[in-house]
Amino acid sequence: MTSCNSRASAAVRSWSARASTSAGSCERSAPTGADTGFDEGELFELVEEAHRFAVKVKIAPRTTELLLQRAEYIPGVGAPLFEVRPPALAGWEWAVKRSFDIVVSGFVIVVGSPLWAAIACTIKLSSPGPVFYRDQRIGLGEREFGMMKFRTMYEDAAERQAELETANEASGPLFKIKDDPRVTRIGRVLRRFSLDELPQVLNVLWGEMSLVGPRPLPIRDYEQLLPWHRKRYLVLPGMTGLWQVSGRIDLSFDDLVRLDFYYIENWSIWLDISILAKTLPAVLARRGAY
Repeated sequence: MTSCNSRASAAVRSWSARASTSAGSCERSAPTGADTGFDEGELFELVEEAHRFAVKVKIAPRTTELLLQRAEYIPGVGAPLFEVRPPALAGWEWAVKRSFDIVVSGFVIVVGSPLWAAIACTIKLSSPGPVFYRDQRIGLGEREFGMMKFRTMYEDAAERQAELETANEASGPLFKIKDDPRVTRIGRVLRRFSLDELPQVLNVLWGEMSLVGPRPLPIRDYEQLLPWHRKRYLVLPGMTGLWQVSGRIDLSFDDLVRLDFYYIENWSIWLDISILAKTLPAVLARRGAY
């Protein structure tokens, strides 16, 4: 394995990549195109050289490559052109997704009502304030809505955020602190297992959210987005998504947005089911949750 790594490193030494063991072979991963500083010809040569040494190659697509997944070839013109279709769900796709959302969220409310009651009692007894909290978020079409959550913070949390900005541990526009002093003791438990998110099934029933989709951002985070980030608002925001099953806070914000783009461009009901199935193990493993 050592010799394999050394040969691969010589072949792809210009890459910022990592090596790992996989069934006795080497593996390299790298971003593409402009992200690497290579043109397409150089990138193809590097891939060919890596394959010559039995090195597996994984390439992270650029944003433009993700956009082309919904592109349609236009014949009969001088240069090869592709028309990029809008990714918003419509017609039968919207009907299938909406029906799935209603059935599953209704089931969660009925089956989970005893758990909801227990959480509500615990919150009420642990600190003063309401059981539920409507967090203003940005949703479909960049419109505001009140996202439902079980309250996990003290009542003065919003007023204290400004003084905590310098302690922010997240990249890009996101705001996250691992040991946020505004979070209550019971709130930490709820957040660890994402139980504070359960009331969002009400937003799903009201048509403001979907079970799966890009996560809605708080207004504070939304105001710091770059223009290219905002394509994520072409679909309903979700309770869970590729962020949740891919490490969440362990990824950079631009990587998270690219996951949103991938979801939007490749949506299917089976992708939704797959993400939902992976969400529970991710929650139990507490990956990126705090």
